[in-house]
Amino acid sequence: MSSQKPLRVVVAGLGNMGRSHALAYHTNPDFEIAALVNRSDVPLPAGLSGYGIRRSFDEALRDERPDVACIATYSDSHAEYAVKAFEAGCHVFVEKPLATTVADAKRVVAAAKANGKKLVIGYILRHHPSWIRLIAEARKLGGPYVFRMNLNQQSSGHSWETHKQLMQTTSPIVDCGVHYLDVMLQITDARPVEVRGMGLRLTEEIAPSMYNYGHLQVLFEDGSVGWYEAGWGPMISETAFFVKDVISPKGCVSIVMKEGVKSDDIDTHTKTSIIRLHSAATGADGKFVKADEMLSMEGEPGHQDLCDLEQAFVLKAIREDLDLNRHMDDAVKSLAVCLAADESVRSGKAVRL
Repeated sequence: MSSQKPLRVVVAGLGNMGRSHALAYHTNPDFEIAALVNRSDVPLPAGLSGYGIRRSFDEALRDERPDVACIATYSDSHAEYAVKAFEAGCHVFVEKPLATTVADAKRVVAAAKANGKKLVIGYILRHHPSWIRLIAEARKLGGPYVFRMNLNQQSSGHSWETHKQLMQTTSPIVDCGVHYLDVMLQITDARPVEVRGMGLRLTEEIAPSMYNYGHLQVLFEDGSVGWYEAGWGPMISETAFFVKDVISPKGCVSIVMKEGVKSDDIDTHTKTSIIRLHSAATGADGKFVKADEMLSMEGEPGHQDLCDLEQAFVLKAIREDLDLNRHMDDAVKSLAVCLAADESVRSGKAVRL
């Protein structure tokens, strides 16, 4: 435990991610929860049951004067809450996506810089040892790359209700896509130049203007290409719902999932099981020089462990005054690609970036 005074935190939004972040603060002695904020009462895990729930984020900022604001509300309030928190003197952790428009995302980054505060965006995969390894192995191969990625979720019951709530403001390819565009950006340092998107509304349970299946294609300046697919709902197929594959002229690196995993299990979204490395090199006989290498990811962190790591990074960024410019820039870029894909879905035309 540090000899420094714990950082006081207000947590806004107590859905799956908000509760997990709050637990991370609760168990880390370098943080102290000043207030939990949510529009309604929700069940809290044992560690959080003693805190109580406040209704107003503005009042919590005013009354508690926290050091950090954790924003895990619905996407359409992220920018507004983040700017308010910066202006109240807080550092900010905000769940992805950073905002619902590129202009708002840039406004949040500008507010962080203007107030001299840290902004950390909830890209949980950046703190996952297996994904860090995947990115490192892909970079070793060298580009140009083909990125093949998806995360489809056959959701029902509570999971489907949550997805329908999210789709009141954000499509699946924006909400989840920012994670995987961020991974692509970390592998190729090239600038994304064009995006194409398509989508389909597969249920009358969502607004006519929304779609619950989406697919995007992105072209990069170095010739790399990638696609990302996301579908939510009870009609979505479990077949090949989790594809994480990076191909280059020298070979490929892929995530291999265990048999029988379910697409709406939140741990499935981050667990990798095995990383498969394949070399394209062949000998004089035309056969592969080496067999594929299977890297076991046994013992990798679960969902709550990753949230703990994420908030430990927030602490480190504040205490050690880390330079987060690349972190913020990548967050704006990945959001811009996904929002351009959403625009392409609606217009039927490719979008130049």
